Formats: sequence, C-alpha cells, structure tokens
Amino acid sequence: MMSIITKPLHIDLELKKKIEFVCSFCNTTPKIINGNIITIDLTNITYVEPHRIKIEGVTLLAFNYSNELYVEGLNKK
Repeated sequence: MMSIITKPLHIDLELKKKIEFVCSFCNTTPKIINGNIITIDLTNITYVEPHRIKIEGVTLLAFNYSNELYVEGLNKK
C-alpha cells in the first residue's frame, strides 16, 4: 500500500525579508504559510508545494530561491 509523506518546507529568510519589506511600504502585514514537500512512498514522485502569502485577500505563491511570485495559481506571474 502506498502512503503519502509530507515534510514541512521552511521559507528562505531572504525571501521572507523581501516580502515584509515591500508590505511595510503599504502598511499591510502578510500572512505567510510555509509549503511542504510531498512524496508518495515507494515511487519516485515528489511535489514541492509552494509557500502561500496572503496579502489583503490576494494569495501569492512563491518558491525558495526564485525571484518570481505567482498570483492565485501557477499560470499567472
């Protein structure tokens, strides 16, 4: 039987500082939800769930070591 293994992925401190710096100019506070590394046991399938950043009702998706943010989904940068 296959099982799903989930490991927490902590956000990079540099990325977190950039987000908080930009939000300080807008007088908002972001809510950052860390992503996960999801692996299906006994297979070679692994999925990296992006970090979710919620700012005033808008959800942004971010990956560690990337300069791109995605708005509401992975198809809109």
